[in-house]
Amino acid sequence: MNALFAEHALLPDGWARNVRLAWNSSGVLTEVSKEVEPEAQLMRASGPVLPGMPNLHSHAFQRAMTGLTEYRAPGDNNFWGWRRLMYRFALRLNPEELYSIARQLYIEMLKCGYTSVCEFHYIHHDPQGRPYRSRIEMSERLIAAAADAGIGLTLLPVLYEHSGFGEQPPLPEQRRFVTTPEDLLNMLAELRRKHPEHDRLRYGVAPHSLRAVSTQSLEHLVAGTSGESAVPIHMHVAEQRGEVADSLTALGARPVTWLLDHFEIGERWCLVHATHMRADESERLAASGATVGLCPSTEANLADGIFDAAGYFAAGGTWGVGSDSHVSVSVREELRWLEYAQRLLHRTRNILAGAAASQVAEHLFLRAVVGGARASGRKIEGLAVGQCADLLVLDTSGPDCSLPEPALALSAWIFGNHGGADVRDVMVNGRWVVAHGRHAREQKALRDYLRIRDALLER
Repeated sequence: MNALFAEHALLPDGWARNVRLAWNSSGVLTEVSKEVEPEAQLMRASGPVLPGMPNLHSHAFQRAMTGLTEYRAPGDNNFWGWRRLMYRFALRLNPEELYSIARQLYIEMLKCGYTSVCEFHYIHHDPQGRPYRSRIEMSERLIAAAADAGIGLTLLPVLYEHSGFGEQPPLPEQRRFVTTPEDLLNMLAELRRKHPEHDRLRYGVAPHSLRAVSTQSLEHLVAGTSGESAVPIHMHVAEQRGEVADSLTALGARPVTWLLDHFEIGERWCLVHATHMRADESERLAASGATVGLCPSTEANLADGIFDAAGYFAAGGTWGVGSDSHVSVSVREELRWLEYAQRLLHRTRNILAGAAASQVAEHLFLRAVVGGARASGRKIEGLAVGQCADLLVLDTSGPDCSLPEPALALSAWIFGNHGGADVRDVMVNGRWVVAHGRHAREQKALRDYLRIRDALLER
């Protein structure tokens, strides 16, 4: 029977008791009933049930860099210095290695509560910068890794043309990334032919940033993915103060202002980071319907700065969370540090609860699900009829999630950290992919990952 009984489940309008969830053979929810009597033969969730969390920003290969950049080096110890090291690492990867890293990462995401990922993918060519015999070789490895792990995927091939504003030529170390709008649209068409979209797979595009694409190319890409074939558009924007200053010099406007002035920014857009916005930009972006992709653990690791979440949220802005460089793949840590950064900035507590909510964790979790779903272009907005049956079950055997009220258990999970994973079971599209805290392929995936990582380090 494709059905589950939950004593407590977090629905889009809040916590509900004695919930019956049912889904069809395609893994789409067909029933969400409250206050029902449990049937004897019905599978019962062992703890509070939450909707699966979408991860709206991922560079999978950077998972294998964890720990390799945490030292003080001569020169810039900031984002730009880290980027040079990242380029060196990216030049060494082959397709098999990308697959193994991504599979390990996606399994880790599932075990932490992410059930879907938006993969911002820009390693298109071989280490010499030449196209592979199949130009979608690296994309196919990511699709295979997601399928083998069992996670939902929105694949976002990246358009990358220039090394900086003013259409500066790409750097030699960027040679694996460089594409044209025509190349990218052709890749998208080929991917759709060979790997048609379905409930767990969707495509979008990612013009990397205003510094890396020309205005004409951005217009071409947006026009080529509009209409009936409209897809999500993701773009890095205003992550660094230096980027904002360069945009003012080259374009005469700040990045977010320039985009809002020159393009019809709307619901299919996801602007990643948007860390350095003025109040007027924040209000305009919130009104546009676009999603802001927030990655607090990476933004802290790279010393980006603190996003004005209080102002953007108050303006009604849509947002979601991502793990970006994967120094952490913890849902709870992204949400915790989103709130904690605001507390440090404003020196008060419980800032992001929202006007109608008292529980910060519940409010943050539900809003992140909705924003992540919009950015993914997939039906994963929560536990509601017509949405994918993506969910996770908290483990109540530990000291925190065993709190008797589910709202308190969720708060303890998000804002506490006393050891243990606290995610017991995970379902994606009606299929259990994590049971009792374990993934069926985790041991082999880990062995392969360690072998690949060590080989990369030797090189």
